[in-house]
Amino acid sequence: MFITLSSTHLNVGRVAVTDGMDSVAVNRLITAGYEVIEQHYTKDELLSGALSTFDAVVVRSATKLTSEVISKSDNLSFIGRAGVGVDNIDLPAASSHGIVVCNTPQSSTNSVVELTIGHLLSSCRHIARGDRGLRAGLWEKKQLKGTELSGKRLGLVGFGRIAQGVATVATAMGMECHAYDPYLPSNIASKFDCTMHDDVDSIFRLCTHISIHCNLSEETHHLVNRERIAMMPTLAPNGVNCGNHIVNCARGGIVDEGVVLDYLESGDLTSAALDVFEVEPALDNPLIQHPNFHGTPHIGAATLEAQARIGDEMVTLILDHFAGKRPHSALN
Repeated sequence: MFITLSSTHLNVGRVAVTDGMDSVAVNRLITAGYEVIEQHYTKDELLSGALSTFDAVVVRSATKLTSEVISKSDNLSFIGRAGVGVDNIDLPAASSHGIVVCNTPQSSTNSVVELTIGHLLSSCRHIARGDRGLRAGLWEKKQLKGTELSGKRLGLVGFGRIAQGVATVATAMGMECHAYDPYLPSNIASKFDCTMHDDVDSIFRLCTHISIHCNLSEETHHLVNRERIAMMPTLAPNGVNCGNHIVNCARGGIVDEGVVLDYLESGDLTSAALDVFEVEPALDNPLIQHPNFHGTPHIGAATLEAQARIGDEMVTLILDHFAGKRPHSALN
């Protein structure tokens, strides 16, 4: 369903920015004549109609725009997701209310690619664990013998822009890349020297290293589960017993965190690294205390460069929308 903007919504501009946006982008909107209110609203405030006086809202992952919230936001004609995933926005509800939903799918790609590679390196070279040991007064030189990424198989679940970037870097580091993505033609993978698979289980059976790059949906919820982790090998093609490693910088909920903890405790999973969690903030998550886990607080797009690009793209989307044009990343 494509949303057509009503003429009654043209050239208006009261914008709510609920989860922060680059200051340069905010100033661009203000200079263009828009009133911008930067304020986070609680769930109760949203359900009480806090957005009802706004024509547009820009959110990140913290603000949840449910069908109930959208029904209380009478004037909205534009929802902007400053990032990629839109699982915090009820897209069908937005469509039924004539609200265009856009995201910024390209702006944070490089930042998430680099963080993913960072987590892969930290997993295999014990960077986070070594740092924690030093802070605790431990010199664990003999205990923290790691393995190289070179010569190992990396499985990419999802093969969009971020996974393609990860494959480019990983291949340059000597990894053998494999991917599963039922929504992409298989010939795309060959451009990145990557082998595409027809089913996700074959990725887990083959690869010692797994990196998640798909959206959260009913289909992908707990996709990384007990059965699939049990399939993972620990012996690399180069004959090194490198263990098995899982990284998720995509969306929380794709990885079953309770199962991951069980496997870490049993030793059947060598390491896990998450930037995203099923419940955030994840300060009480027992995974955090396991020595073979390391994590970051949902900072995949949290670079100066990415935030500047996201803000710039979001301003363009808003200006186009209220000029009566269809924004280039409109999802409905």
